[in-house]
This record gives sequence, structure tokens and C-alpha cells, in this order.
Amino acid sequence: MALLIAVALFAAQALNFAIAVRDRAQFRLAYATQQAATRVIDALERERTSGRALAADRGRVRRVAANPIPPALERRGEVTAELRSQLSEAGIPYRSIDTGLRPLPAEAKRDRRRADTVLVVAIEQPGKGWLTVNAPWPRPDRRLVVALIFQTLILYVVLLLPVMWIVRRISKPLRSLAGAARAFRPGDGTGPLEERGPSDVRAVIAAYNALGLRVNAMIDEKDRMLGAIGHDLRTPLAALRVRIESVDDDDDRNRMADTIDEMNRTLDDILSLARLGRPSEPPTDVDLSALIDAVVEDFRDLDKDVTFAETPRLKMHLRPSLMRRAVRNLIENAVKYAGGAEVSLLPGARSIAIEVADRGPGIPPDKLGAVFAPFTRLETSRNRETGGIGLGLALARAIVNDAGGDIALANREGGGLTATITLPRA
Repeated sequence: MALLIAVALFAAQALNFAIAVRDRAQFRLAYATQQAATRVIDALERERTSGRALAADRGRVRRVAANPIPPALERRGEVTAELRSQLSEAGIPYRSIDTGLRPLPAEAKRDRRRADTVLVVAIEQPGKGWLTVNAPWPRPDRRLVVALIFQTLILYVVLLLPVMWIVRRISKPLRSLAGAARAFRPGDGTGPLEERGPSDVRAVIAAYNALGLRVNAMIDEKDRMLGAIGHDLRTPLAALRVRIESVDDDDDRNRMADTIDEMNRTLDDILSLARLGRPSEPPTDVDLSALIDAVVEDFRDLDKDVTFAETPRLKMHLRPSLMRRAVRNLIENAVKYAGGAEVSLLPGARSIAIEVADRGPGIPPDKLGAVFAPFTRLETSRNRETGGIGLGLALARAIVNDAGGDIALANREGGGLTATITLPRA
């Protein structure tokens, strides 16, 4: 806004300067030509009334036989045109008019304050020779430029300083509002943003604070609802688990137990995904290498083919339980669809990568991004018979995004899939 006003002021002052220069040029032209025309008219009137011809060497207006203006003098067409107009209006007959600008000698310049150039006018009258007269030619007024520059500076000070103050008063709370909106996390305990600035900006900040309160209230209500749902579902599942012990057939009892376990895992995944926006676990400093190694050891205890190349201690600030779950979900997918996984930790200068690779069937290239959507499953290779309801990758991406990182899938050369978690270094 300040820049726009500064440009507008500059344009207005430039236009003002152009108009002033034009007016000054017109004034100089009128001042010089009117003096010359008036002297010629007065001299001719005196000649007519007195009956005596103008002397060739006396007076301001002289009559000479030939054009006295040498070709080397500077000509001004506008001066000639203006003199023609004035003489025609006065009824003075003439055949031609010639004008030229002649610099004054150095000794004469000291006696003149306003002009250092003389306008020489020569008027040819039919059958009477040439009339010649000199008139002062005003010099360009440099004070006009100085005055306009000074005026422009005053305008910039008088207008721009208040405008910049107003813009700062508006933009500073708006920047605070933008920062608060970007950093908004439901339930993080951040108080309302201070309402400051002009009335309309304060109204926007007040609306943002009210919106934050409504969002937190809705999420609190959602958490209470999810807690009630989880409690109401786990209770009958626990009762079913007790009752299946009375089933005599071992195969039926085991299938029932597996179904109940799958329902519990699905319920845990759904609740975890829904509550991820407000995790109850605070970020702490953990050894990422040790965290991954612990997850890999859990799979090794279950006789799963999972390998991990140990790396030196790598300190990270994150939520360990959630990150452990994200890594576990990726390894579970690899074990489930390929029978094993190769886990590696790749530290970088600005980021850290956790890779989980397998030699399974892979994923079609056009489905690599779609599998992160909740409840999305690929029926061609990763069907319901392998287990799961399509929440593992969605939950893993949500956890990694909450930690400020990202997760990506890529097919391996020779078959298989590589899941890469990228986390920023502190």
C-alpha cells in the first residue's frame, strides 16, 4: 500500500512538473514576444504620427535595409508563430518574420539578473525594409525544479509516514493472526489471540478466537463420543471372549478368538486414527535407532523374517509410542504380503529416512498414492484374506505427518515395495 501511494504521488508530481514546465515555457514565450511586438507597434505609431522615419542606429526599434539576423543564431519556430499572430491582430503589415536567440557578452551578463540571452526579431515590411528589435529572453527557472522536488519530499513525509504507520498497525496483527492460524493445533492449550489493530482487524481476530473455541469444543465432544464407543464395544467383546471358552470345538473356538482379536485391532486403529489430531503422548527425546530395533525384535520374537542394520545412536524429538506404531504398521504390511522385511535407517544432513523394503507383489504405480486413504485396499493382491481393513498406511501417514515428516511408497527393481518415512532433523 505504501509503495502504491508512493508511485501515485510520484506520478502526480511528475504530471505537475510537466504542467509547470509547460506553463513556464508559455510565459517565457509570451513575455518575450509581447515586449517585442509592443515595441514595434509603438515605434510604428510614433513614426506615423511624427512623420519621421525610424533611425538606423538609434532607439530600441531600428529600420535596416537587410535582415540583420545571421544564420548562425538559434531559431525558435514558436517565437515566429507567436509574433505573426500578435502582429496580425494589431493590423501591422509584414512580408516575413525572422527571429534568433543571441547570447549576451560576459560583461553584459553581470548587469542582468533575469536573462543571459537576447531575442532578436526582424520584420520585413513591404517596400520599407526590415524592422529589428531586441527583447530579453528569460532564462529557465531552475528554482522551479528545486521547489517541486522540495514539495514532493514534503508530500512523501506528510502522507507516507502516516500511511506506513497505518499499514504497520494493520499488518502486524494480521501477521500474528496468520502465524496463529498456521500453528493452530486443537487442544494444545494455546490461549486466544490478542485483539488489536483497527476495528475490522480486531473483528477478524475475535472471529478466529471464537472459531478456535468451537473447533476445540467439537473435538472434545468427538473424543467423548469415541471414548464411549470404545468402552461400549470392548465390553461385549470381552464378554464374547469369555463365552467362547465354553465352545467344545477347538477350530471354531480359535476362529472366534481370531475374529474377536481382529475386531479389537480394528477398533484400536479407528480410535487411534480419529484421536491423532490430539495425541495424549507428549514429544520426548528418544533414540530412533533403539526404537526401531525394539520394534524389529518384537517381530523376530514371533519368528518373522525381519532384518535391521543397526546404526549409531540417533537422538530425535518425537512421540515414541506413535512413531513405534507407524513403523510397526509398515513392517506388518511387509511381513503380511511378502513374508519378511528389510528395515534400514539412513541419517542425512537435514532429514532422516526410515526404509522398510520387501519382495512382495508390489503396488500398481497408479495406486501408490491411493492406498493411504482410510479403508482403501487393493483387491488384486492385498485382499481381505490377508487381514486388515485398510487403516495401517493411513494411520502411519497421519502419525508421520503429525511429526512434521512424510511417507512415500515406491516399487523396487526386481519386485517388491519400499516404504520410506522421512523425518526432519531438529
